[in-house]
Amino acid sequence: MEVLTIILWFIIFLIPATYLFFKKKYSYWKDRGVPYLEPKIPYGNLQMSRNRREMIGLFYKSRSNFPFVGAYMLTSPAVIATDLEFIKDILIRDFNYFADHGISHNERDDPLSSNLFMLDGPKWRTLRTKLSPTFTSGRMKLMFPTVLEVADRFNETLAELLKTQNTLEIKDLLARFTTDVIGTCAFGIECNSLKDPDAEFRKYGRKHVEQPTHGLFVTRLMNMFPKFTKMLRLSRTHSDVTNFFMGIVRETVDYREKNNIRRNDFMDLLIQLKNHATIDGEDHESLDSKIIQKLTFEELAAQAFVFFVGGFETSSSTLTFTFYELAINQDIQDKCRAEINRVLEKYNGNLTYEAMNEMHYVEQTILETLRKYPIVPVNFRKCVKDYRVRGTNVTIEKGIPVQIPVYAIHHDPEIYPDPEKFDPDRFSPENVKSRHSVAFLSFGDGPRNCIGLRFGKMQSRIGLIMLLKNYRISLSPKSPFPLLFTSKSFLLSPEGGMYLDIEKI
Repeated sequence: MEVLTIILWFIIFLIPATYLFFKKKYSYWKDRGVPYLEPKIPYGNLQMSRNRREMIGLFYKSRSNFPFVGAYMLTSPAVIATDLEFIKDILIRDFNYFADHGISHNERDDPLSSNLFMLDGPKWRTLRTKLSPTFTSGRMKLMFPTVLEVADRFNETLAELLKTQNTLEIKDLLARFTTDVIGTCAFGIECNSLKDPDAEFRKYGRKHVEQPTHGLFVTRLMNMFPKFTKMLRLSRTHSDVTNFFMGIVRETVDYREKNNIRRNDFMDLLIQLKNHATIDGEDHESLDSKIIQKLTFEELAAQAFVFFVGGFETSSSTLTFTFYELAINQDIQDKCRAEINRVLEKYNGNLTYEAMNEMHYVEQTILETLRKYPIVPVNFRKCVKDYRVRGTNVTIEKGIPVQIPVYAIHHDPEIYPDPEKFDPDRFSPENVKSRHSVAFLSFGDGPRNCIGLRFGKMQSRIGLIMLLKNYRISLSPKSPFPLLFTSKSFLLSPEGGMYLDIEKI
């Protein structure tokens, strides 16, 4: 009986003690006078849904005159930025306080995680400085013929498929196109996924994006407790994916170095950084000694991997959403096609880098797609030192994560009237100038914006131009309506594929 009495008293004590612990933790924002949404024990209010886009959207809709809304990840406080001036402070003006993404990485057990997207602190700064010259407009012009060559093969594959069917699932087809583009530019390898849907590059790329190694809850815990993650030797990348990409990179590097092969692609630039610490033709006299250190092989492989994964998935989803909207809005499709034909006629029917850059309405169409369907619907930052929020008495403490609701901002009717309407004219020069400078965040902004935005826009424009020049896109009875988004990936992507009718012009 004494044992039962002790257990009973322990339970009687434990329940209120646990309740008081959570009440204390969940008073963090209230004590500081910050508006917040009521958390639920023990999840807080950022763990209750797989759909982070909608979940963060609820915080955005609850915004007030305060620059942000307080949130909780389990018992840890988090910031949901809701004011564009505050977001500009985070991304640009006070970037040094929010320089990190706060995504866990484990270089020892998961070498492909030591990439530019996941690294933080001095390592990120050094690597960003080294890699920035690989994405200049001059480099894009050199890579343009390579991308165009893959686009021609894409056109041939499409023509072959249309001999037997008019309705095609274009999401996977476009992913095979962008896989071949990135495989060629990042690895210098013909992936052949346009011809073979089960090609290894496509298989492992798809597995990494669609089959994460851990569930959503565990992944969030990994970000919250990075030291614990390393102690348990957890990896974000499947071992077979790591082995495949590390092997491919090693073979490619060894072959090029042994045969002294040079190409206008990312791999060539990465090999230069590995062997010489600098890129040919770039001024490096002002760089400090940390920056001019050579890339290790593992660092080289990690950058090639993140270029590949980031490039094929984001661009293929962008093109998928673009064709869906053009199938609905035939007038916009006709306007794009008219511009394409008009500019190509000026260049004797040849798609050149200069011709592509003259197709302004085509670019506006892609930007409007990224406005309505931002592939990364939420941006992440972490406060790296205590930060006093401008115009308030509130301090965001070091280590608190900050989330920026990109999708919600892009669908705010006060910023974009009638936000569900697809209207490329939103991105005419005069309309862009009239909006807040951080009202469009599909590529992020500031020093940590998307380093590959020029390449992503280039391959998306080439894909769009090649298809619209030769084909008319229409809705099919199998086209998704209403459009649903997959829950398999953090990236915005349509659920169940995208079926559209395609007709040769």
